[in-house]
Amino acid sequence: MEDLHELIQRMNRFFYTRQTYDIKRRIYFLKKLRTTILAHHKEITRAFYSDFKKPLFEGYTTEIYTVLSELNEAISQVRQWAKPDIKPSTLPLLGGYHQIIKEPYGICVIYSPFNYPFQLAISPLIGAIAAGNCAIIKPSEYTPATNKVLKKIISETFPPYYVTLIEGDATIASQLLEEPIDYVFFTGGTSTGKLVMQQAAQHLIPVTLELGGKSPTIVDYDADLKLAARRIVWGKFLNGGQTCVAPDYVLVHEDVADKLLCYIGFALQHLYKGKEQIAHVINESHYVRLLQLIDEDKIYFGGHFDTDSLYIEPTILYPVSEGDLCMQEEIFGPILPIIPFKRLDEAIQIVQRHPKPLACYLFGQNKKRINHLLKHLSFGGGCINDTILHLLSPKVPFGGVGYSGMGAYHGYESFNTFTHKKTILVSSKHELPLRYMNPNKVTSLIKKWTK
Repeated sequence: MEDLHELIQRMNRFFYTRQTYDIKRRIYFLKKLRTTILAHHKEITRAFYSDFKKPLFEGYTTEIYTVLSELNEAISQVRQWAKPDIKPSTLPLLGGYHQIIKEPYGICVIYSPFNYPFQLAISPLIGAIAAGNCAIIKPSEYTPATNKVLKKIISETFPPYYVTLIEGDATIASQLLEEPIDYVFFTGGTSTGKLVMQQAAQHLIPVTLELGGKSPTIVDYDADLKLAARRIVWGKFLNGGQTCVAPDYVLVHEDVADKLLCYIGFALQHLYKGKEQIAHVINESHYVRLLQLIDEDKIYFGGHFDTDSLYIEPTILYPVSEGDLCMQEEIFGPILPIIPFKRLDEAIQIVQRHPKPLACYLFGQNKKRINHLLKHLSFGGGCINDTILHLLSPKVPFGGVGYSGMGAYHGYESFNTFTHKKTILVSSKHELPLRYMNPNKVTSLIKKWTK
């Protein structure tokens, strides 16, 4: 694609003017981005509603507020983040020291998904800009209204060869990876993430993958069931269940399963009283896929749907077994399977039979049992007696492990992700005779020192 190639070339020429290296300039554009977002916040939330009926309050709190928090953290901290690190040298380098210079990669491509179309485009962009890079955002084609507002915000904030947004389908996404770019940040499904990594590997382009998976929730026999029910329902059905860290299924101790289900029913009735209070499914293909996961014989609550508006009522399935269709893939929608268990190790084995998830949520009061779960389960991050909220702070890293992703971001971790650390030895004038001695004597001395 000739136009795309020319754009990359111009961005490279702009990058090599070193204007993006200037810390004052980075802060200026981060502040300008914040101002532009605030000026368009009503347009952004209206776009969410246009794309998939996302409630206005939910759109502001889960997308705009999160991004503004990231921006404030970067603006206040980027000077400190960008300072070179000084490390002492070892004995053979007597008198010298190491300087770790933090420099940008260059041209970074950010692939953002449909489920949080604003937050997951702008949040990694903040890290890329704070680190001194140029960036191309390739958003999902499933959110045209949000993309239109995003494009306006980017064009009003940045020169076109500093940051730009390119729309298109998978063909454009693939063509970008054939260009001389320097870093790829991908958020989306595991299958697409594999393709991105495979193509990037052909050109040795480093990647960060923020994926997903079947994130479990484990409710032990001593959990505060009323609290657990509210927080599970809120976390699961936020954004219509289209959240990468949403509780994908619940494992509940059989002694308290009936009580938990009753409380979940109460929470659903309180939180969701109609179509306007939950985001709808993003498109028809996802809608059809989700309906196929609902076993009518196991519907405990919900199950209603409306094809014209792509609405699926929050639906609870119980009792579910590992062999059920809903347990074979990440659900990514408003369907919550619940599986009873007898022993804690049984719950652990169920989780371990799936690839490592992006999140895990544990509800219980017994610290020994909670720690047992934490020691035996590998996952990206999670909460004890809550859901979702672990990813809100810009002061801690967020990312996956194994099939749920690689690399991390948010706050300093975003800066770190988009930064190459260049180590320089600053040597002294002091000479160690050791380096010029007879090799046999040197070897003998080193063997003595390393015993």
